[in-house]
Amino acid sequence: MIKKAIILLGGRGTRLGPSTISINKHLLPIYNKPMFFYPLSIMMLGKIKNFLFIINKGEKKIFENVLGDCKDLGINIDFAEQIHPRGIPDAISLGKNFTKKDHFAVILGDNFFYGSNLPEVLINNFKKKNIVTFTFPTQNPSQFGILEVDSNGKIKSFEEKPKNSNSNLAITGLYVFDRNFYDLNKKLKPSSRNELEIIDILKYYKNKITNIKLGRGDVWFDLGTYKDLHNASNFIKNIEDRQSLRIACLEEIALSNRWITKKNIKNRIKFYKNSSYSDYLKFLL
Repeated sequence: MIKKAIILLGGRGTRLGPSTISINKHLLPIYNKPMFFYPLSIMMLGKIKNFLFIINKGEKKIFENVLGDCKDLGINIDFAEQIHPRGIPDAISLGKNFTKKDHFAVILGDNFFYGSNLPEVLINNFKKKNIVTFTFPTQNPSQFGILEVDSNGKIKSFEEKPKNSNSNLAITGLYVFDRNFYDLNKKLKPSSRNELEIIDILKYYKNKITNIKLGRGDVWFDLGTYKDLHNASNFIKNIEDRQSLRIACLEEIALSNRWITKKNIKNRIKFYKNSSYSDYLKFLL
């Protein structure tokens, strides 16, 4: 069972300027919660409770202030600073001492996932010793890394933002890797963007990858533009309004996982003070 996850929360978020000039984009609100709550909640739904946050230099205290006492969430969080953003593989490589020899999950901090069967899919795949990618159909292959499979579902190729493609399977920001990742990372050469590219890592792993195709009944947003932020916020609002339930309520997930008790919920109510979020925690009690 995968027990550790790396969440990538660094970078400059230049596409979301000027809002990100003075704040990490992963702290921006997506409807009623900080962006990073959503990928964190996905990993918690997969029964992972040990995390490494890859952040920009000097941001540790900010994230700690937002999270409060993680004991009341039933999770453990370590931090590593990425001084100079050099691509996703470079950021992941900072987790070598954290993951050690174990398989580990990786999720990008600006990815939003939703689906009623998603927790089951995650848990089932986290139980296996596989290298895993998660893909989602897109109408705009030229905006994403694309994975192509043959008629038997076997992976044929990976392409980065192809102008013309025979596939519409966008590679999302959710992966499972093994300890060989760190040796493979050393073989990478910077791309034309002067960054190490995750798709080059996937090419090395090609014949070992299990690809999980998300689709009907699932939702995925890559929160890289204001349009994406707006669409994701509207989606969350609609679901929460109709169901009277919260998406990405960390405390609710922890309580359901039996990592915390009602006493911890009461501590969190005090932490959030007079807010709609604390009102929802009162409802849980």
